[in-house]
Amino acid sequence: MSPAPEQVPLLPPAKPSIKTASVSGAVFNVSTSIIGAGIMSIPFALKVLGIIPALVLIVFVAFLTDISVELLLRFTHSGDSTTYAGVMKESFGPIGSITTQVCIMITNLGCLIMYQIIIGDVLSGNKEGGKVHIGVLQEWFGHHWWNTREFSILFTLVFILFPLVLFRRVDSLRFSSFISVVLAVVFIGISSVMAIMAIVEGKTKSTRLVPEIDEETSFFNLFTAVPVLVTSFCFHFNVHPISSELHKPSNMTTAVRIALLLCAIFYFTIGIFGYLLFGDSLMSDILMNFDESGDTTGALLNDVVRLSYAVHLMLVFPLLNFPLRSNIMELFFPKKASLGTDQRRFLGITTALLVFSYLAAIAFPNIWYIFQFMGSTSAACLAFIFPGAIALRDVNGIATKKDKVVALGMVILALGTSIVAISININNALKSKN
Repeated sequence: MSPAPEQVPLLPPAKPSIKTASVSGAVFNVSTSIIGAGIMSIPFALKVLGIIPALVLIVFVAFLTDISVELLLRFTHSGDSTTYAGVMKESFGPIGSITTQVCIMITNLGCLIMYQIIIGDVLSGNKEGGKVHIGVLQEWFGHHWWNTREFSILFTLVFILFPLVLFRRVDSLRFSSFISVVLAVVFIGISSVMAIMAIVEGKTKSTRLVPEIDEETSFFNLFTAVPVLVTSFCFHFNVHPISSELHKPSNMTTAVRIALLLCAIFYFTIGIFGYLLFGDSLMSDILMNFDESGDTTGALLNDVVRLSYAVHLMLVFPLLNFPLRSNIMELFFPKKASLGTDQRRFLGITTALLVFSYLAAIAFPNIWYIFQFMGSTSAACLAFIFPGAIALRDVNGIATKKDKVVALGMVILALGTSIVAISININNALKSKN
């Protein structure tokens, strides 16, 4: 059999990617990627750190996030790759690519698990600190088999989350992202009104401007709250999918800065008002605190707050499936057809992720520990360590001296706080067993 003529392509030419996304759509998608489960634990972080250190840290982490994304985009545009893993491969070879993919998978899968934990908290309640917090369904209908935690999460997974994760383009979710941001605003708005009413009526709880250091709480224990804020601003896994659909990829920097400003304001607001509302009784998931009220109006507001944010997380859920699914495909099936054309593999990976995240959400019902783990490991790497390392490596020779100084500082800060946080968590875990 004679070889194919050299001028005849063996594969059909790839279709050019569709670049129709707008800056406003990118802002909503970035904002939705950031404001996921993180906002639930921001008030608890204020409880741990005190109001002033926590708010300073929110601004500082947002500022570092802007720098890291700008570095990541600049080094992406200077090379040939269009993915986070690809940029790391250009700088550090296959090991860089694989490490990035593993970190993205850990971070995104952890977020999917946390979303389902919070949805379960809202619908069916949870137990924390020796106290049982009832869910909306149990409040309305009493305790039944069909509104147990396991069944309510499963119902949500099958009839709401599964249809949403079947979309194949990020920009297809721009309208659901808009709705999810609106719902986040509703959650923050009602919480703020409730806090202001409590201030007027003199019913606010006692709060601390600075952390309380005593025999039981050392200075280093404060570092356990840092990973929570790192995770709350980590969206770097979605930078490339979102920017690739923009007509002008350079607009991504503008979209990111607007989104970071909005999210910092949201975090600032819910952190202050949530802490004022509940004080030291705050749970790691603030939605669990909205389960008690002395009057009908208060109970209705509590339910609106909880349900609005549960629906918000349902709409955020599919956004994290995009990078997770694509990284699994790229890591384990690099020579197979893309997910856009391989229907069976697309459904298989999607279903497997949903099943695994559901089982994990049932097995680990506390979001604070998942936050700490991710923020100290995979999220810290994706948000700060890897972008800094790319700039320090500088394979394309575009980094300035300022870039390298900033990158080195960012890497040292991320590594230092992560090591301290991990050490303290291990030490606390060992103490609790003794």
